[in-house]
Amino acid sequence: MPYLFTSESVSEGHPDKVADQISDALIDNFLAWDPDSKVACETLVTTGQVVLAGEVKSNTYLDVQKITRDVIRKIGYTKSEYMFEANSCGILSAIHEQSSDINQGVDRKEKQEQGAGDQGMMFGYATDETSNYMPLALDLAHKILIELAALRRENKEIPYLRPDAKSQVTIEYSDDHQPIRIDAIVVSTQHDDFASEEEMQDKIREDIIQILIPRVKASISPELQSLFTDSIKYHINPTGKFVIGGPHGDTGLTGRKIIVDTYGGKGAHGGGAFSGKDPSKVDRSAAYATRHIAKNLVAAGICSEILVQVSYAIGVKDPMGIYVNTYGTSKVSLSDGEIASKITEIFDMTPYGIETRLKLRNPIYSETAAYGHMGRDPEVVTKEFVGAGGEKKQIEVELFTWEKLDYVNKVKAAFGI
Repeated sequence: MPYLFTSESVSEGHPDKVADQISDALIDNFLAWDPDSKVACETLVTTGQVVLAGEVKSNTYLDVQKITRDVIRKIGYTKSEYMFEANSCGILSAIHEQSSDINQGVDRKEKQEQGAGDQGMMFGYATDETSNYMPLALDLAHKILIELAALRRENKEIPYLRPDAKSQVTIEYSDDHQPIRIDAIVVSTQHDDFASEEEMQDKIREDIIQILIPRVKASISPELQSLFTDSIKYHINPTGKFVIGGPHGDTGLTGRKIIVDTYGGKGAHGGGAFSGKDPSKVDRSAAYATRHIAKNLVAAGICSEILVQVSYAIGVKDPMGIYVNTYGTSKVSLSDGEIASKITEIFDMTPYGIETRLKLRNPIYSETAAYGHMGRDPEVVTKEFVGAGGEKKQIEVELFTWEKLDYVNKVKAAFGI
């Protein structure tokens, strides 16, 4: 019998994502000036206020006020009526030095012996139902908000948009797990006040369905476009008025959107957040590494869908173990346990091995902090950083290295295909 599966996304102006983006901007600035920085930085945002807290071991000093205000300004909180505005919000920093007890378990004389920054388990997932090997419902939910943000910045076709927004997509699947159609789309977007509430609801619904959705459809393949039928149930701002939003409408915290950040509820999640953590924290780096493994195995034709788990003990370099579940889609004559064993031969899963393979000691994290850490396009960009004393530095970095299909040939060779 067909079944429904739903995933959601949130915009860069959602309060939790504001917090994530501030935390990751701090990570990038620490790494830009001191690549060996160890950072765990949490952010809280609420009406007119930002609170920064965390632990840092670094040889650099940052102007955290300027960095924070620049992030808020870039997101779009630039008007006083939002009750959270880049130039006027208060910023309290409670960042302090990292515990030496933790640091001694991570740093080693030989970098190759670096221990994991924490215990825990991390998961990577990939499926061939989309070209970027991501679950379809989440991929569409992200695309809806990316286009909505583009419309907001263009400020032409839909001029009343404000930064906060959420989306949700429900897909109907067949018994053999193939997408049949989109059953429902939910979009809630913050907006300027309207003179008439009835006019407001009609106008927003019409603009979302007639302007936003066609732009989303135009950005995807023809086969996915066919899933957009006339029977889709649209719920546009279903509570009605959404003028009060962002950190004024809801307190935001770093790390509260980990399912949005990963696979939208498909596969599994180990529970650890990403944003605000340098790559010595395996919550982040090993989650990227397992996604890299999963994507390359599916692309290599080993299976159609795969979940990869890795686990660590704090201060220990080698993983406790690797687990694989191909959900019965394996195309090779090996058990899932044997596939897991092959993975250990192909991929170095020590913390140092992950950091070097994926080039994670670079300032590459601000771009991950909204619209998902997985399923994005790898690219090389040049980023500029301004130090606390006004000095400038330009750094060429490679973004989303864990999304590269650079191990497909190695995987095929190891599996004899």
